[in-house]
Amino acid sequence: MPSIRSTLLLLGASTVLASRKRANDEYAQRAINTYNTVTGNGSYKSSYFSPEVVPYHSIETLMVEAPDQGHESVSETFSFWVWLEAVNGKLTGDYSGVEKAWSYLEKHMIPDSKNQPGMSRYNPSSPATYAPEDDDITNYPARLVFQDGIVGQDPIAQELQQAYGTWDIYAMHWIIDGDNWYGYGQQGDGTSKPSFINTFQRGASESAWKTVPHPCWETFKWGGSNGFLDLFTLDNNYSKQWRYTDAPDADARAIQGAYFAWLWAKEDGKNLSSLASKAAKLGDYLRYSHYDKYFKKIGNCVGYQQCQAGSGKNSAHYLISWYFSWGGGLQGDWSWRIGSSHTHSGYQSPLAAWILSTESAFKPKSASGAKDWATSLERQIELFRWLQTSEGCIAGGATNSWQGHYAQPDSSITSFYGMWYDWQPVYHDPPSNNWTGMQGWGMERTCCYYYLSGDEKAGLVCQNWAKWVKANTRVSGGQIVHATNLSWEGSPDEWNSSNFNKANLNASLHGTVSAEGIDLGSIASIIKGLMWVSMKDNDQEGINLVIDVMDAIENYKDDEGYCADEAREDYAKFSSEVYIPSGWSGKNAQGANIKNGVTFIDIRPKYKQDPDWAQVENFINGGEPPRFRYHRFWGQTEIMVANGLISIYGLSKDGSSGGGSSGGSCSSSIQRQGYKCCKPGCEIIYVDNDGNWGVENGQWCGCGDGTSSASASCPKAITDQGYNCCSSCSFVYYTDSDGNWGVENNDWCGMPSNCN
Repeated sequence: MPSIRSTLLLLGASTVLASRKRANDEYAQRAINTYNTVTGNGSYKSSYFSPEVVPYHSIETLMVEAPDQGHESVSETFSFWVWLEAVNGKLTGDYSGVEKAWSYLEKHMIPDSKNQPGMSRYNPSSPATYAPEDDDITNYPARLVFQDGIVGQDPIAQELQQAYGTWDIYAMHWIIDGDNWYGYGQQGDGTSKPSFINTFQRGASESAWKTVPHPCWETFKWGGSNGFLDLFTLDNNYSKQWRYTDAPDADARAIQGAYFAWLWAKEDGKNLSSLASKAAKLGDYLRYSHYDKYFKKIGNCVGYQQCQAGSGKNSAHYLISWYFSWGGGLQGDWSWRIGSSHTHSGYQSPLAAWILSTESAFKPKSASGAKDWATSLERQIELFRWLQTSEGCIAGGATNSWQGHYAQPDSSITSFYGMWYDWQPVYHDPPSNNWTGMQGWGMERTCCYYYLSGDEKAGLVCQNWAKWVKANTRVSGGQIVHATNLSWEGSPDEWNSSNFNKANLNASLHGTVSAEGIDLGSIASIIKGLMWVSMKDNDQEGINLVIDVMDAIENYKDDEGYCADEAREDYAKFSSEVYIPSGWSGKNAQGANIKNGVTFIDIRPKYKQDPDWAQVENFINGGEPPRFRYHRFWGQTEIMVANGLISIYGLSKDGSSGGGSSGGSCSSSIQRQGYKCCKPGCEIIYVDNDGNWGVENGQWCGCGDGTSSASASCPKAITDQGYNCCSSCSFVYYTDSDGNWGVENNDWCGMPSNCN
């Protein structure tokens, strides 16, 4: 039995393993400083958080983009918070923030049972009532069609209930009112915060400037005689009800952040298996994004009455669509669920699909969850290849429901598994794929997947995209200029999976840079994507650009974080009309009268109390465009994560360190944790389930491919004490009369007898 001395040696070895890499380089310090600024040194008492620990979309309150007020929060923000905590955990060794972030994600964004009553009354054979979408907002409200045979069957509801013992949906609603600025409160109480709200409801032409914010919990207390319902759908009778909408890319990003937290914590000897289980559950329900809105058969779906209602899983496109929704009656007597027919390249996450289909800790409990995500992984990679232009950037997406009501598209429009190409899926004002942030979001996850898995198909897409990034990003004099908007022409080729590696694929599909400038969140996201593929391919040119951009971003920093000057000419739309049908009238919780002819500011009178309103009002009256320096939570996080990854993976411009190979080989489990392979001939210092570890330049590295160079034979005096033989010849931590002792998986083992 090893002595006290050897026990101390074992504890010492464990301590070394628990702190394999605690970087204190410049990039780590940047990341940690950003974390401390955003979170108030981990107290969550900062300008980025509400007293209820809701991460705001931005510090500033006068803000209109997808959220129409800065202190709203969205599921996107919470998913970035998980990422923020994961990287901070790796850099500091403190992973408690990851579990805190997830707990608030559950508390604030996932409706509990009291907020989704009646789910047990859901009928998977009749998921919802059909209502057509329309590209013209003036064609709303949309008439509900009560007719059998239009809507298909929900094939996953029953297995989810069996797996988790509940009919409730475990998914994030996409938007909440952090300060209860609109005044609806939770469940119509008018005061509690944060509160579930919604905005977009009326088709592709409804920009944020044309929305009518309303409560998710519809009690008819505000709005007209039917609350706000009859602005959106036309029915014979209206019932008090609740409804929520999920933004699937945010759920996928939360899974990504949870995965890296789990991976790094495991490496550091800490257990985040509970977090992994919750992320797996989120991923199980995320499969609703795989389905056509009304569960209709995928492919050549024309005519809402003629297109076949789905059965089994023939209504699954297996892509991550723009949304899915669920709702029901306030009395708990009925409920419904829908998917989405529209998919966007920027929402895809091959990484989440890979995690959920291959990593046992993240395997969904349902009978077919992991299998569905395996199918989704392959389908998503094909989608990216189908949408890749000759320049390398990624075009819009595909739909199974043309114009949202299963219309017949023009015969010239090409298809992907029977779904039609759409250069501006979901929304047209502005076109949804013009903003290059969509390039960063979708491709960062794809290239991260390539880095971790080595999938050559993903590699081809990422390598072509990286060329586009390099050609359209430059740093000069400490300033960054990159593509901020794109325009599109042409169509992709008709998809055939056998053409994946075709050299001249999509020769007529083009994405052209229509605007350049600086968008800090977008460029940080794009740079992260470039980082993953450059590390995987040992592309020093790409790594140099990553570091140049991240160094230059430091020039855009102030006391509150990172920001750039923005002239908001679009704020002229504060005075633009919000479509309200003639004859409709009502009042919202801010006391604004809503009727035909009202403007954006008319129905948001509290904006006139905002300290920044004066410059907007001056602009509306003929002055200069207002200028803002916005501190967006997601942008701060993208910058923090990019800096953190540079440190974690040891990147440098001289190529002396990083994720590239140093000539040796080692296990992929070690490489995906951020460690490089040791040089050939390395000494094995430690062995665990990930492989053989060595040390070079004071840093851990993977030593060999993990195959044993020794037999399993070791002194009987050691095995008689209940210890195993070491799997390979490695570092001898202790020697006594029984033999030589090594350490594997934080336990003693006997060194094989044939080791020198």
